[in-house]
This record gives sequence, C-alpha cells and structure tokens, in this order.
Amino acid sequence: MEGNGPLLDVRGIDVYYGDVQALRSVSLQVGAGELVTLIGANGAGKSTTLRTISGLLAPRRGEVRFAGERIDGAPAYGVVKRGIAHLPEGRDLFPGLTVIENLKLGHWVRRHDRVAFDEQLQRVMEMFPRLAERADQPAATLSGGEQQMLGIARALMSDPRLLLVDELSLGLAPMIVTQLFDVLGAIAQQGTAILIVEQFVHMALEHSDRAYVLARGQVVLQGPSTELREDPALVETYLGGGMVPATV
Repeated sequence: MEGNGPLLDVRGIDVYYGDVQALRSVSLQVGAGELVTLIGANGAGKSTTLRTISGLLAPRRGEVRFAGERIDGAPAYGVVKRGIAHLPEGRDLFPGLTVIENLKLGHWVRRHDRVAFDEQLQRVMEMFPRLAERADQPAATLSGGEQQMLGIARALMSDPRLLLVDELSLGLAPMIVTQLFDVLGAIAQQGTAILIVEQFVHMALEHSDRAYVLARGQVVLQGPSTELREDPALVETYLGGGMVPATV
C-alpha cells in the first residue's frame, strides 16, 4: 500500500471505442508488492483495462490514481516515467535487435544514468540467466518462452513500481508458464507490484494474492485468490469453462 492507500487505485472508469462502451465503472486496487490477476472471458475488457492504466486509452469517466497522484490525463510516456511498465500481449519486441539492444530500449526513461542501467541489467540477467547466454542474439532467434522472458526483462529495465502484464502464457507450454509465474512472484516479493491479465485461470489464481473477474466490461467478482479458487461457480459462470484466448 502507498502510505495508507493502494499504490494503484482505479476508480469507476468508463472506456469507449468510438460509440461502443468497453468498460463500465471498473474499479480495482493494487498494493505495493502485490500480485493481482485480472481474469475473464474473451472480450471482457481485461486488456482495455491495462491500456487505460498505462495511458494508451483515456477513460470518459472515472479516475486512475498511482502513488496518490491522478494519472488518467497523462500521456503514455509520462505514465512510464511515473513508474508503470506495460508488457502488452504479443510482447512487441524489436525482432532484429539483440537481447541487449532490446533491454537498452527498455531503459530509455533513465537513459542518462549509466550506473542505474548496469545495476538493472545485472538484476534482470540474474532473474533470466538464459537471456545472459543469448545477450548478442537477435530477439527473433529466441524461443517463445525466451521472448516472453525478454519482454518481462525489458519492462523491468525502467525499474518500475508497477508492472502490467497482458497474457503471460500466450502461445507457451504450461511448464514455461509456471516458471514465468515463479519469476513474477519473486519480483513481487522484492516490492514491485504486478497486475496481470491471464488466460490460465487456475494457474493465475494459484500464484496471485487477489483477483478481479471481468464480464462484459464490469467487475463481477473480486477477492483473495484462495477464496476465488474454491468458488465452484467462477469458471463455469464467468469464464465459460476455462482457458479462453486474449481479450479486446
């Protein structure tokens, strides 16, 4: 928590694509060091929520507050400077650039601080030793799991206080997804808050502290992940039986 409040506080946001309403009075909170998951069926509005937090979309109503400061009017680059990093669905790596070059681009917000770059680079390489072994390889030559590692590492290079992750498991084997969740858990334990959109519902609930369930652009359930995991109606009622692909 930030002082006496949450690090991230989303308050009743309405978001539209043209005349189509995608989010309806969505509210959620993430405390410092928490790993919170956002789950829901295809088209529920999960990715839209992350895009709004990171400044890629503007809410028509409601507020987004970070560390006590309202940020919903800030441009995306300003949100990054405040301490929020967003790993989008599909990773958006630069395939022709090497691992190190991708990581340098992730550090752009602190590009004049060479000491900070070296410290953060060492940190992410210790988290992902496979990336250290492939430091001079183009991102396009990495496996899917390695590319997702690089995406997380690049987001961490800005030393964020909050990490937004959209579809961690997309296209990856369950064993790799488990390893990545373990890494995210370690990152959260070190103090970085994480809000993750994830299609592997049971795995997300197993590794997170709290969860929000979206349906048709609204939060319909929320609570500790341990409680939601034991809710027999959750998957069947709101997720249609399970592991659906990415959202709007």
